[in-house]
Amino acid sequence: MGEESKDEMDNYSKYLLDRVKQLEDRCEELEDTKQNFENKMRNEEDKKIKFKREARKLRSELDRLKKPPLVVGTVSDILEDQKIVVKSTTGPKFVVDGSDIIEEKDIEPGCRVSLNQQSLGIVDSLPSSKDPNVHGMEVISCPEVTYEDIGGLNQQVTELKETVELPLKKPAKFKEVGIEPPKGVLLYGSPGTGKTLMAKAVANKTEATFIRVVGSELVQKYIGEGARMVRDVFELAKEKSPSILFIDELDAIGAKRQQTSTSGDREVQRTMMQLLSEMDGFDPRGDIKIIGATNRSDILDPALLRPGRFDRLIEVPLPTYEDRKQIFKIHARDIKVADEVSIERLASMTEEKSGADIKAITTEAGMLAIRDDRETVIMKDYEEAIKKVKKESASEELSKSSKGVMFA
Repeated sequence: MGEESKDEMDNYSKYLLDRVKQLEDRCEELEDTKQNFENKMRNEEDKKIKFKREARKLRSELDRLKKPPLVVGTVSDILEDQKIVVKSTTGPKFVVDGSDIIEEKDIEPGCRVSLNQQSLGIVDSLPSSKDPNVHGMEVISCPEVTYEDIGGLNQQVTELKETVELPLKKPAKFKEVGIEPPKGVLLYGSPGTGKTLMAKAVANKTEATFIRVVGSELVQKYIGEGARMVRDVFELAKEKSPSILFIDELDAIGAKRQQTSTSGDREVQRTMMQLLSEMDGFDPRGDIKIIGATNRSDILDPALLRPGRFDRLIEVPLPTYEDRKQIFKIHARDIKVADEVSIERLASMTEEKSGADIKAITTEAGMLAIRDDRETVIMKDYEEAIKKVKKESASEELSKSSKGVMFA
């Protein structure tokens, strides 16, 4: 009897232990379920907050779209008692009340403002209008051309450095001596002699903002547009100072003024007069420099060439014999040239040829090597290339002379 009671107690104890374990497992399951529900609730709450934010954003965007558009105007005059005379883009002028939320220094004659369409009250001040074509003239990435890529022209490069590079890098030197640095330099000479190449080398060497303008881009169809573009270009140069303004083909807008002229000529002259005015108003410390380039210095207006506008006139001549040797070596650096090629002989054969002609000769010689399925350029390739370039030059001269006879 005692043994049976003991077995029953053991079985009951085992049952109780199993039951406790089952209840503990059940509690853990319920705890996990509770945790999952809490996580889901948190996720739902986060989604709810996200949807509320998105709803507020869409509501504010909808309210913004429902607002009436603002009218752009220009401040003409500032009166007493916070009264401002504003000229709207539609034409008429209005006297409107000033705004307390806009500082007085931001409202001045000539600045642009936005106006409420109904009350014409000033809502905000606007930045000055900028021509995207003018901002596109800024050279963002510096050219890869350096002074080592220029064959010869040692004296010209030195003068260009003294006029443009030195005042931007060491303005204190000019203060110590007591002189004002030159404001501008004009590069003139035959086509292909390296004027634009020198300007690219200066842009690469200096850390100043480089702005490139072609003279023909400033010639516009409507009256006053060319002068406005000139003002915008110089305004951009002042904003980006220290800067270098390179005006290529200056003769397009800088030709001599004639007594008899057409309406188109008069518009070009207005553009040039605006250029004269802007050039003569630079900061004497030389944070802004002008480089002009032209093939026709003989037709430029004397007012453009006087000191104070272009303080230095640098002639870029055709290369000499030694210069041509150096130019041939520069262009032959990146190509495979046979040992038989004589740079001295090539320089002797290309008298009266420009640096651009020599580059064309080198390219043509490389093309002849490719035509014969060779990787090396030989002397015969250069000789054939020189003959071809000379033939093309003779054809151009003949074409020019025939045109002269035709219109004589």
